[in-house]
Amino acid sequence: MSKKDLGLLILILVVGAVVAIINPRFLLPINLANTSNLIGLFGILAIGQAFVIITGGIELSVGSVVALLGVLFVDFIATRGMAWPVALPLILMLGGIIGLAHGWLITRLKLQPFVVTLCGLLIYRGVARFYTADGTAGFAFGQNFPELEFLTAGRSYGVPNSFIALILIAIVMWVVLHRSVFGRYLYAIGKNEEAAKYSGIRTGRVVMAAYVICGVLTALSAIYFAMYTRSISPASHGQFYELYAIAAAVLGGFSLRGGEGSLIGVILGTVLLQELQNLVNLLGIPSSLNFAVMGGVILIGVLVDQQWGVYRERRLMLEATRKGAASVAAE
Repeated sequence: MSKKDLGLLILILVVGAVVAIINPRFLLPINLANTSNLIGLFGILAIGQAFVIITGGIELSVGSVVALLGVLFVDFIATRGMAWPVALPLILMLGGIIGLAHGWLITRLKLQPFVVTLCGLLIYRGVARFYTADGTAGFAFGQNFPELEFLTAGRSYGVPNSFIALILIAIVMWVVLHRSVFGRYLYAIGKNEEAAKYSGIRTGRVVMAAYVICGVLTALSAIYFAMYTRSISPASHGQFYELYAIAAAVLGGFSLRGGEGSLIGVILGTVLLQELQNLVNLLGIPSSLNFAVMGGVILIGVLVDQQWGVYRERRLMLEATRKGAASVAAE
């Protein structure tokens, strides 16, 4: 665990202790379970976003993809009678295709990630609304899917299965990011794409793979959100979810410039965000201020990241100067 991660963990514990003192309901099992469930739902999104951000990119269409794929998943199993073991991998495949399309536009046509994903944000939301004729997608009265509901919205020994899924995904993605050649390529591209290209890395393929991973994880999250809410209004479902994902990644130490960050930090960032959301609810702060809190958190995260970058650059320059002076003295 890095110093950044350790500092974030200490902040989480301090905020949690303060909230518990102010309102003891924070420590009630039902509140902790509900918060853990939300951590699981948004944490999966944040991990996908982190894989894109580390390449120096951004994925702004996350919320709209959650709405579109959530609508499709509910329609497939609730209206069209498709078996959920068939619908689930189909939705994951659609998420991968969306990510592949974004990666192709960015790497082959050299479009800016901001532009591509901003257009996606508008397109997918519009398609979702058109698909339902601006109606609501949901389950009929008495309609249930016991196995699917247990896997997505159920609990094992009191722990939400969405949180367990997050931990399992985080372990796999940690290995991919921190212990694989592909992960080293991602860091290299984020730090200097041109240098990575000249060193023999097929940067286009690596960046496309990052967007595919983000698309698949977003699709999985869309399924969890659909089963959690059980009713989807495409005009509002998933709105601003991309901000939660970006904020969690930035708080977790992922630089928007690319090339930095740890997966543990993303999970801790998600925990801190949901803890703050819980703080807003328990203290009776108007929910209309939620996005103000989110914006403030992102701003603070970016400022800290910027100052940390300046500090690192100065430290590297000082070390280089000292080494140079030492070599001259030795001669």
